[in-house]
Order: sequence, then C-alpha cells, then structure tokens
Amino acid sequence: MNVLNEANNTIEEQQQQWEENTLQPTLKKLPESQKEFTTTSLKPIERLYTPRDLADTKFEDIGFPGQPPYTRGIHPTGYRAKVWTMRQFAGFGSAFDTNQRFKYLLEHGQTGLSTAFDLPTLMGYDSDHPMSEGEVGKCGVAIASRQDMEVLFDGIPLDQVTTSMTINCPASMIFAFFLAAAERRGIAWQTIGGTLQNDILKEYIAQKEWIYPPRPSMRLVTDTFKFCAEQMPKWNSISISGYHIREAGSTAAQELAFTLRDGIEYVEYGIRAGLDVDDFAPRLSFFFNAHNDFFEEIAKYRAARRIWHRVMTERFGAKNPRSWQMRFHAQTAGVSLTVQQPINNISRVAIQALAAVLGGAQSLHCDGYDEALALPTERAALIALRTQQIIAAETGVTNTVDPLGGSYFVEKLTNELEEEAWEYFRKIDALGGMVEAIDAGFPQKEIHESAYQYQRAVERGEKTIVGVNDYLMEGNELGEPNILQIDETVERLQSERLQKLRAERDNAAAQRAIDALQRGAEDASVNTMPLLIDCARADCTLGEMCDALRPIFGEYQEPSF
Repeated sequence: MNVLNEANNTIEEQQQQWEENTLQPTLKKLPESQKEFTTTSLKPIERLYTPRDLADTKFEDIGFPGQPPYTRGIHPTGYRAKVWTMRQFAGFGSAFDTNQRFKYLLEHGQTGLSTAFDLPTLMGYDSDHPMSEGEVGKCGVAIASRQDMEVLFDGIPLDQVTTSMTINCPASMIFAFFLAAAERRGIAWQTIGGTLQNDILKEYIAQKEWIYPPRPSMRLVTDTFKFCAEQMPKWNSISISGYHIREAGSTAAQELAFTLRDGIEYVEYGIRAGLDVDDFAPRLSFFFNAHNDFFEEIAKYRAARRIWHRVMTERFGAKNPRSWQMRFHAQTAGVSLTVQQPINNISRVAIQALAAVLGGAQSLHCDGYDEALALPTERAALIALRTQQIIAAETGVTNTVDPLGGSYFVEKLTNELEEEAWEYFRKIDALGGMVEAIDAGFPQKEIHESAYQYQRAVERGEKTIVGVNDYLMEGNELGEPNILQIDETVERLQSERLQKLRAERDNAAAQRAIDALQRGAEDASVNTMPLLIDCARADCTLGEMCDALRPIFGEYQEPSF
C-alpha cells in the first residue's frame, strides 16, 4: 500500500500547475537566495517534496512505533510513559572533583551519569607516567586505580542510577576498576545498569586513541560481550559510536554507514568468539551525533533503526526482538560550538537536542556553551541540563510518537540516507569487512574528503556559521564566559595517591595478578575480563594492566594513507 492513494499522474499535473501559476511568478519577483540548497553534509535539497517522492515507499517501511522495522521508534508510546535519560557528560580534575559534579547534576534533575576521562586514562597511562605530564585531569577525570574509581562514585547508588563510561582502548581495565569498586561496596553486578563505550573501531577511523592493533583489541571487546552476557544482564557491553566519526568531519550518511557497519563487525566477531547472537545483541547500544541540520539528523536516526532491524533479521538471523531494536544515545555536536560569540552555542545546542528527541533518542547529553574554550563550568552544565528539561516539559514534543513521521521531506531523506548507507556496506563488505577497510584506510579517506569539502564551503561563504564567517562583532559583545581552570595540583595529587597505593598494597599479589593476565592473554580461549578484575582487586594500576598486554598484543602504528 502506498503512503497516499492519490494517483501519481494527478499529483504531477497539480504540481505542474502550481509551478506555472504560483511558483514562477513569485520567482520573477523574488528570486531564491542561492542557486543550490544543501544540508550540513552538502547533500542537495529540493525546493518541494510531495507524495511523488514517496511513490515507492510502502506504509510497512514506516510502520508503527514499537514494531518492526522501528522507523518510528522502538517504544510504542514514545516519551509519553518515560522521557529519555538525561545524561550530561561530566568529568574533570580528580575523582573527588568529578564526584561533586555528579552529585550536583543529580540534585538538579539529571537522571543518568556519563563519565569523561582525561587523555592519559584514555590512552592507558597512569597519571604519573612521563607521557601524562601536563594532561592529568585536563579533558576529563583522572582514573588510574580502583581507589580512584571508588572515590569517583562515592555516595552514588550504582544499582539505581545508570552510568555511562566513555572509554575505549583501556575500556576493559576501567570496567574492571568499576566492578571491583562496586563489589567492595556490596553492590551485586547483576543489579547495575549502564554502558561501556568500548568501541575501538571508531578510534582507528576517527578519534585516534588506541594501544593495541585492531584484532587483539577486538578480542578484548568480545571478552566483555561474553562476560556481560553471563554476569550483567542490565549492562550495555558496548556503545557503538558515530559521534566521533561525525566530529572528525564525516557526512551524516557516512556517520550512519560507518557506525552501523562497525556494529555489524562487532556482531560478526562475537559470533566467531562462540556467542549466540541473541545472547549479546540485545545489550548492544549506539551513540550518534546531533548536528546542525535539523531534518537530516532526524532522518538519520530513523534510517538507523530501520537498517539495524534488517541487518539483525536478514544478515544474522536474530530471533529475539530485543536484538532487532537499535537503542541509541545522542550528544549535541561539540565540533559545531564556536569560540566566537560562545553564548550562541546555547541556541545551537537546543536545536540539536530537539532533533535528537524528535529522532527518538533513548538518552541525551547537551554540550555546555563554553566547551569550545574549556571543560564546562558548573553554570554551563546546568544550562545544558535545563535545555533538556525545557524540551521535555515545555515544548509539547513528547505528546505524540514520531510527530514528523509521514512528512514527505523527512521520509524522503530517511530513504536516501538508508540507501547511501547500504551502498557503503557493499563497498566495505567487498574489502573484506570493517577491520580490513580500516587497514586499507577506506573510511579514514572518505571522512577526510568530506571534512575538506565542508571547510571549503565555509571558507567560500556557501555555509554560514553565525559569528564566524557572518554576523561578526568587534570583540565579544555577547560577553566572555568564565573558564574552568584545571591546575597542576590534580597531577600532584594523583602522583601522591599512586605512590601511596604502590607502597601499601601487597605487591607480590599484584604481580601474581599481572602474571596471570599475561598467561591468559597468550591463550585465545581465555576470557581476559575475570583476570582484569583480579588485577583491579589486587590494586594493580591502569598503566600496569595495559603494559602487561603490550608485549603480547603489540602496539598499533597507523599506516600512512
């Protein structure tokens, strides 16, 4: 059944009459402002969309919310029963500092936690390693031990508040600290809900934070799949991230395609590791960018759900409906924030967040308006949280499910983005898979070219960025924000804590745990997660755990493309 029953030739006749009698006289008096209109991704957009653009679209392709193919959302009632989780990204300085920010946000209505780690932690270095100098606590919280993790979540009910951790190459080690800390507080792992980002493929593609080569890194990922399937029924063992792919300069279609193809790769590796797809696929989650082009972003999320349903049913034969449903978190586009006139970022973030909500996000983080300058201040974080609360409580967008469903424009964009994604899948499959495509530099080169073309469009003035290449001001008449300063006392505190930990722990027990980890890593049949948890229990540090695997797994060096 077609979306509308009008005969296409009748609509075509009506459109021709409209163009002759209404459009052309108007264009003679008032020509359009530019020759070509495009999305943020430089995708051409037509002047008008009508039922003719959906002539090949069946209602079943759009469907009902809560039913396959989930174009209109995975929940039958949308946000009418429960709004999305408001999960502000937070992390700076020491674990003590971030613990206070967590509590502040929870007191003001945040409903889930999201942890940002500093660069040394993201790269698997202890805070007192020479490579960490000058970076400790600067772009997130410094975590180098189980003790740091205990401080980070002190006083926070981990069995009641879900926790997301944005960590990738040392994700297993940080997860081990988290579980050991919960265990010491007597919190059963089975009761804990949350998400481990754990997405190493997008690091090679976009964010460039890695330790080991792709294949051993994928083993660490599938080890967490196995562990969580057995031990943590409420925990998402991975958050497959397109966010950083988009931040690196990809188009919306590339973000969609590379993210979901990464998801396919993880499922394939999980199955190769001996898991049944329905044992772990229900706990896979996704993480998308909410960028500037309002309708393109909404269409992207709708296409993603439809594609994932088809992938899981046709490619993998999943039987559990939970495996078919693509659940996702969204974050507003950090790359869109400007140093110039930073107050403008509040408006940008609000519009991006609204797109994520209209696209059906399960959880959302709004950037602070000052994040182009530094980590967000408490004030900026509160404004970002209030932005979500205003959308939920005041705009009316939660009153009905998928309010833009059936829009000629949105449905056409959804179809086009879906087809672009399938075309990328075909290219990546022809290369042998996503790991092989990364080895060949395929997604990296595609993103580089898109980023270059967009920057050229900005420099030519074809894309306007308010306050940057148009609507300029002398100085900053909208006011300079206060900046969150992270001084070197954090690094000093961390070094002192690590020295004390190494002096007071049972070093023989710590060494035994490291030795067992190395032996287990040499045997592909051994799951590394329990061994890493034993290391955390023995107060081994992050750097020690990561270093133990370097001689076995090797270290990744990016090829020159």
